[in-house]
Amino acid sequence: MADLPASHRLRIGRVSEPNRIYLITTNTHERIPIFNNFHLGRLVVWQFRLAQYQGLANSLAWVVMPDHFHWIIELQKGSLADLMRQVKSKSTRSVNGVSGRKGRLWQESFHDRALRKEDDLVKMAR
Repeated sequence: MADLPASHRLRIGRVSEPNRIYLITTNTHERIPIFNNFHLGRLVVWQFRLAQYQGLANSLAWVVMPDHFHWIIELQKGSLADLMRQVKSKSTRSVNGVSGRKGRLWQESFHDRALRKEDDLVKMAR
């Protein structure tokens, strides 16, 4: 399954602001439910933790679903695009290496939403 027709517009006008809280969502390539395997999903979580250790983002909450993840972060440095490029690239190498699969793991795009109110954060984390 190809990216959604409007997915190219997700990148237009994207602005990354340090210390802003974001909800980020991305899907696996062709929505393949590779994270039905719990151990492969943990490899993605490891990348969330690594990004925090590197000072790129504070992870506030996440959920890894069979074919996508939701990640609430407070961006620390760099851009969302750079953060997602790193997380997707490193998780692809890890998952492919452990599972023996080859090729793309993630769709090219991702969706982000800047959270503006504390109520938004609580609502999104549920």
